[in-house]
Amino acid sequence: MTRPAPLATLRPIDRLLAIMARLRDPEDGCPWDLEQTFATVAPYTVEEAYEVADAIERGDLGDLKDELGDLLLQVVFHARMAEEQGDFSFDDVARAINDKMIRRHPHVFASETYASLTHQKAGWEALKAAERAGKQAGDKGRLASLLDDVPLALPALTRAVKLSKRAAGVGFVWPTVADVIAKLHEEVGELAAEIAAGDLEKARQELGDVLFVVANLARTLEVDPEDALRFTNAKFARRFGYIEARLAERGRTPEQSDLAEMDALWDEAKREE
Repeated sequence: MTRPAPLATLRPIDRLLAIMARLRDPEDGCPWDLEQTFATVAPYTVEEAYEVADAIERGDLGDLKDELGDLLLQVVFHARMAEEQGDFSFDDVARAINDKMIRRHPHVFASETYASLTHQKAGWEALKAAERAGKQAGDKGRLASLLDDVPLALPALTRAVKLSKRAAGVGFVWPTVADVIAKLHEEVGELAAEIAAGDLEKARQELGDVLFVVANLARTLEVDPEDALRFTNAKFARRFGYIEARLAERGRTPEQSDLAEMDALWDEAKREE
């Protein structure tokens, strides 16, 4: 029997693949790794993607290197489980993305030319549409939708942007920013009416409508709503921290204060910024 090469002698990616295979070894692997499934690992995959985004947001390239490694581990983990089931391997994953990138860049890897970046983006979307049509061709008896492959697992605001972007691509879109803002006012009015009526279920639905229009507004302005909200979250945390610090100087906590005092300190924090 051929003995595997020592881990230290392998290329980094081969070493990672060998480590994961060892962790998933049925006889003497790691009990925790062995009991994992695609479903149980998926939340970690999403979490690692967010941690990559966080490192980028903070401009911390050291953390970015580490977080990209953690995200790569997630790909290796899923690929290993698929290989154990006889479905596909890590090489199949790499081969598929290689083929896709070459296919979607005919202006780089073939003879296609685009007159402008706008034409290139249109070509990219056309290629994606053709790929979607190919996937849906085997699903007979069902009318394919332009929105079929927008992932359900995306954060809701991000998915709303992608859904509205797809619809906008075929002309189903409010013509101007003013139209979107008018629709936002309309939806807020409907939300207020349901709250006043005491119908919390309808209020929940109307709040969803408000958020969907907000996502449309973000798309129209070419603003990432998740990024915009992260910025506001950080601003809120910073200003609330100012309130806590000033109250501590007075020998009190927020629980020992009142809204009027904290609101005044909030305004003070805004002025200092």
